[in-house]
Amino acid sequence: MTGENNKKQQRRRGVILTEVGLEKLQNAKIKAEQEENNGNRYTLESLSEKTGLAMDTLMKVFACESRVDRQTLRHCFKAFQLQLWNEDFFYPQMSSVEENDCNLLSDLELPEGQVSLTSQFYIERPQIESECYKAILKPGSLIRLKAPRRMGKSSLLARIIDHGIQNNCAAVSLSFQLADTDLFQDLDKFLRWFCANISLNLKIENKVIDYWDDIFGSKISCKRYFEEYILSTLETPLVLGLDDVDRLFEYPDLADNFFGLLRAWHEEAKNRDIWKKLRLIVVHSAEVYIPLKVNHSPFNVGIPITLPNFTTEQVQNLAKIYQLNWSLENRENLMSLVGGNPYLLRLAMYNVSTSKIKLKELLVSNYQAISVVYGDHLQRQLWTLQQQNSDLLEAFKKVVFSSKPIELDLVQSMKLQSLGLVDFQDQQIVISCRLYKQYFQQHFQGVV
Repeated sequence: MTGENNKKQQRRRGVILTEVGLEKLQNAKIKAEQEENNGNRYTLESLSEKTGLAMDTLMKVFACESRVDRQTLRHCFKAFQLQLWNEDFFYPQMSSVEENDCNLLSDLELPEGQVSLTSQFYIERPQIESECYKAILKPGSLIRLKAPRRMGKSSLLARIIDHGIQNNCAAVSLSFQLADTDLFQDLDKFLRWFCANISLNLKIENKVIDYWDDIFGSKISCKRYFEEYILSTLETPLVLGLDDVDRLFEYPDLADNFFGLLRAWHEEAKNRDIWKKLRLIVVHSAEVYIPLKVNHSPFNVGIPITLPNFTTEQVQNLAKIYQLNWSLENRENLMSLVGGNPYLLRLAMYNVSTSKIKLKELLVSNYQAISVVYGDHLQRQLWTLQQQNSDLLEAFKKVVFSSKPIELDLVQSMKLQSLGLVDFQDQQIVISCRLYKQYFQQHFQGVV
């Protein structure tokens, strides 16, 4: 089969546990029941909570009669500190009726938002995952996770939090996209909302009123709430993931106070055991372009993690999952068009796999193919730029029509990078991929 024909190999759909795999999983479950559940058998509901898998999926796993995704088995094994080996599962022979009924579409996921924990379409960056998994289990740790939009930050955050849960940590993931805009105008309201949300996610009573004291102010009250209530109530460490924190950059006073609070909590962990229980993950798209005092910023401590573009090898792995037998040349040509952006790559592979377009049409920038695959995304990028001040759009216009790296105002450069539209080369910036260059050149010339 050639990449040009885009033909797919016959898909081996789903696996079943072997006797060896089932015995291994059953023994691990019995051990966990003895050590973690007072010797009582897990109910299907408690198993679902422990593994993060739906109850009907778990029934299929243990019955060994119906196929499940290999990633599902891997996730189930991981919940019991097991590693899935080839000897633990097999691909059952499909009947001719099954082969005719099976459709690749049923296995595909529309690329949007976070990649679920059990999805086969998540491509690991092994060194990064490994570093994050080790760090989050260390007392008082702080991980700073940064990358432009659509690079997989939320998907990695979910996996770090899941790793914490699997290692006996309580966990909360909170996106600041959920906060109403008016909260950002008032530090007191914002911190009350923040504390109440943590309580809600931990399923403990909201006692914000009991710990808030106008004499001490909002930050001291918030600190008391965490120290004397949340952390003291929990018997386990708390993994706290804060997503979209760069939304606060638009509100410098609030950001200065809140980020200073996070930094203070991190410093407390060096001296006090109660604060060692808190492990923070701070996730943002943009570089910090607001002035923060050096000793008030959480962005110059902890472990910095920047998500890179996919490599050629990772693109190849993703293509295999989509059952696309592409040549190296085709993979490199696609990367030339969209860079190594995971979202843009998945959009292309999804649309080729569903036969909405042909790869060769996309690679030659066929207008119809580009519109089918990237039309909505490109319009969202344009709309986002238009919602910003006009200076940013004009600055980006210079980048689009420049044949070489150029230097812009630093804040403008950072904002454009957070959208994934540009890359830094030393102190200068360039357009991040050919797709954006073509589209925005046409837009500014009135062609689109």
